[in-house]
Amino acid sequence: MPWQTHEITNQVDELQDYNLYTTDLPLQEAVQRGQAAWHADELTSYGTELGCAATFELAAQANRHPPQLQTFDHRGRRIDQVDFHPSWHALMTLYRAHGLASQPFAQTRAGRWSAYAAAFYLHGQIEGGALCPATMTLASIPVLQKEAALFDTLREKLYSPRYDPRDVPIEAKESMWVGMGMTEKQGGSDVRSNTTHATPLTVGGRGGEYTLTGHKWFFSAPMCDAHLVVASTDAGHSCFYVPRWRPDGSRNAVQLQRLKDKVGNRSNASSEVEFQDAWGVLLGEEGRGIPTIIEMATYTRLNCVIGSAALMRQAVVQALHYTRLRRAFGKTLIEHALMRSVLADLALESEAAALLMMRLAQAFEAADDASQRAWKRIVTPAAKFWVCKRAVELTGEAMEIFGGNGYIDDAPMARLYREAPVNSIWEGSGNVMCLDVLRAIGREPEAVGALFDELCAAAGADPAIHAEIQALRTACAAPQTLEAGARLLAQRLVLTAQASLLRQFAPSAVADAFVASRLGAGAASQGRVYGAIDIGGLDVEAILSRASATT
Repeated sequence: MPWQTHEITNQVDELQDYNLYTTDLPLQEAVQRGQAAWHADELTSYGTELGCAATFELAAQANRHPPQLQTFDHRGRRIDQVDFHPSWHALMTLYRAHGLASQPFAQTRAGRWSAYAAAFYLHGQIEGGALCPATMTLASIPVLQKEAALFDTLREKLYSPRYDPRDVPIEAKESMWVGMGMTEKQGGSDVRSNTTHATPLTVGGRGGEYTLTGHKWFFSAPMCDAHLVVASTDAGHSCFYVPRWRPDGSRNAVQLQRLKDKVGNRSNASSEVEFQDAWGVLLGEEGRGIPTIIEMATYTRLNCVIGSAALMRQAVVQALHYTRLRRAFGKTLIEHALMRSVLADLALESEAAALLMMRLAQAFEAADDASQRAWKRIVTPAAKFWVCKRAVELTGEAMEIFGGNGYIDDAPMARLYREAPVNSIWEGSGNVMCLDVLRAIGREPEAVGALFDELCAAAGADPAIHAEIQALRTACAAPQTLEAGARLLAQRLVLTAQASLLRQFAPSAVADAFVASRLGAGAASQGRVYGAIDIGGLDVEAILSRASATT
């Protein structure tokens, strides 16, 4: 008989086989407010598919077996192909089947952006890597729509719910993905320092054919069927549509140098490439490429906020599940007062992030009045800065709740923690976002005023929120003097927006706790380390019950 030295007890498996949507009351409420109740059945179905143990395993496998670059075939012919594990294809099939690659643009129904944001949020809780090509494909659509002749040839492929992984010309495929190529070695976020050059094949100009020569240090999702690429012409930096295959059926001259060995986001491929007279089509006006590509980035930044909120939600759900079952020092972890402080703080952060990302999604659908522009152009970069930063801290804290079990690399908590930083870095780092906030405030004073008026109305009679709004009004009157304190301004702006949304839509237990710990008189003395809050007088049980995914 084999040795058996002990019985395994008090070990808690991660929560699986639950519905991500029907167990998330704040999300369901936000879907209703966002005029997306018509999508509730679809979200329920998707929540079931994503929450099952088999999908959790697909996510684990996709990250355990990252993509592999095949530079040459077995006879030495250059193919620059990236091979993915079958789990990746299964996850991409699931995502595409629910129409998420194009939903807000393929539909005209009211609530489409709220429906999309909710579904993206659900998927992001299970596997974040697949969201990279999905995000860029969605964000490319409004840019491509402005080129009517080109878009007419791509519309069916972009809007298709069928996943087609084949590496063949777009014309032969059922659907397509679009990536992005901006970053170069010498510049990073400073896109104006890019050196990749484009030369017209004939007369050039909008819709004209060019050849591109140069490199990209980060070429996101290289197996996409096309990329939007920034390259310079004699008129300045311009934006180009660069397909993987030329119109004549030959491979385009985009050579993959290597795949990036990333901290997280390991299921997804990121690469370095060289353009060796690659074929491309000019999008928009020559010399206006950076504003063109920034339009795409506006949408991708929204998805960074949603993706980070998704990581937060999953981390909180798993932490609550674990602490309700794991015992230490004579009682369950969740019964310990200090642990309750940590969990309550995490739950508050998660719900605040979810409400904010759903409000931003509504702004992307709404008419372009001053208030909606403020949410899109001012609050979105501020939210990308703050929510993405907080996700890094939150996932680390949640991982610590699991102790050594959380630090094991094949466990979901470690993957959430490794995934979190990418949203803070991708599409503009924290400083870039905060500077964007200042620029938007300076350019849109009417929108700033409309935003604060809306927050005042949402705040009701809450004196702490009104005091913060008044302080922000004063600060925003001279944004050109605020660069050194831009992070502080962005942080205060997001916290005030979140507090107002919670006061308007969340139960008083949640709103009271958030305001007291973030904006109240004692908030300044409470640290930004999660759990460093005074829970005396707060309805902690109501907060934890609302955040829990267990019935």
